[in-house]
Amino acid sequence: MAETDAETWRAAHPGIDSVLTAVCDLNGTLRGKRVPADQVAKALDGGLRLPLSAVGVDIWGEDIENSALVFASGDADGICQPTGRGILPNDWTSRPTALVPLWLFTEEGAPFAGDPRQALARVVEGFAARGLTPVVATELEFYLFDPEGDAPQAPRSPVTGKRLDSDGVLSLDELQHFDAVLNDIYDSCRAQGIPVDVAISENGAGQFEINMRHLADPLRAADDAILFKRTVRGIARAHGLAATFMAKPYGTRSGNGFHVHVSLIDGDGRNVFDDGTEAGSDLMRHAVAGMIRTMAETALTYAPHENSFRRLAPRAHAPSAIGWGYENRTLAIRIPGGSAAARRIEHRVAGADANPYLVLASVLGGALLGLREGWEPPAPVTGNAYAQDLPHLPPDWASAIEAFETGTHIRQIYDPLLVSMFTDCKRQELGVFTRRVTDFEYHTYLETV
Repeated sequence: MAETDAETWRAAHPGIDSVLTAVCDLNGTLRGKRVPADQVAKALDGGLRLPLSAVGVDIWGEDIENSALVFASGDADGICQPTGRGILPNDWTSRPTALVPLWLFTEEGAPFAGDPRQALARVVEGFAARGLTPVVATELEFYLFDPEGDAPQAPRSPVTGKRLDSDGVLSLDELQHFDAVLNDIYDSCRAQGIPVDVAISENGAGQFEINMRHLADPLRAADDAILFKRTVRGIARAHGLAATFMAKPYGTRSGNGFHVHVSLIDGDGRNVFDDGTEAGSDLMRHAVAGMIRTMAETALTYAPHENSFRRLAPRAHAPSAIGWGYENRTLAIRIPGGSAAARRIEHRVAGADANPYLVLASVLGGALLGLREGWEPPAPVTGNAYAQDLPHLPPDWASAIEAFETGTHIRQIYDPLLVSMFTDCKRQELGVFTRRVTDFEYHTYLETV
């Protein structure tokens, strides 16, 4: 079957002579191999292998020091199986190419527990055992910026040639000035089966948000988010720009968020969060309670980098307090208004720099625990959450790493191997940042103290 599919694809794409094959690591970075197009059948039938440690390297692609997956085990290979997305066109490169998304299994054919996509699959299986399917939609924010220089600066308008210098929230002009970039993003996403929906100009100069349509398939929704980020960066480069999903690329402008909308359907396709009222069902409240009770422990998956915590500042349009409410964007969890049939939960904590597989595993894993245990949430919050006495997310990266490693409920969501790999990875990255002295520190202290 793989050979037949490969031959059909090659006949339809004679201009493509190489294909990229990749798994997703814990940081959300794709890592893999370039293979000749006439070898693509190997990628489709599990004939490719990669070290299991490849999904556990740090943000710079370095092995984790003293990792059991590297020297202690001989850095063993795993089996790369296709995710089911097939061969996806990448038309923004200098020569046309394509991508085959993969995920990792052990030599014995078992899912590799350190693969973030496998972590999400495990949570989804937990819902299936209860006869439920999560329906997920994502919203990703990003900045277009001028790639010249080491630090980002707002792009120039392709229409006026002037550099953007204001926060044009919901600006139609800004959308139209960059319509060539946005059109190419939409076209490429459609070619890859990524269900892009509404686009808006966000709060920062050159910042945009593109939403995805709801899918009753969390794995595909996370796949789409990974592919979308890669597509946006590629299209931006083709237009002489750059794009970033960094959580806080500018200290004085809005950060990039990754909001997740979740509902649950039963075997009959009924939204179990809908009880015909504005309040939502008991099951919805149990899911909210699970998300809240596990939020501090899973914060590392929503804010996985040093820069992530710059976004989670009070009164910065990003929630730092743990609470929930109806139609309240100052809270970590918002219940949107509208039709009762569309009753859903919006989880607003994650930054766009986070790994979509781990974000959805944490959001849905918390919800699943809330359903299993019948937890009740605290009272919904009204008014400005920033001004109220509420529990908070870990205040910094080190605290988030500690919370993920030692959390009461973490190992009910994640396999111990992934917990160990992720915390080891983040501690190694933290150590590098801790040892680095910045130019601003020199400017402030060198001849002053």
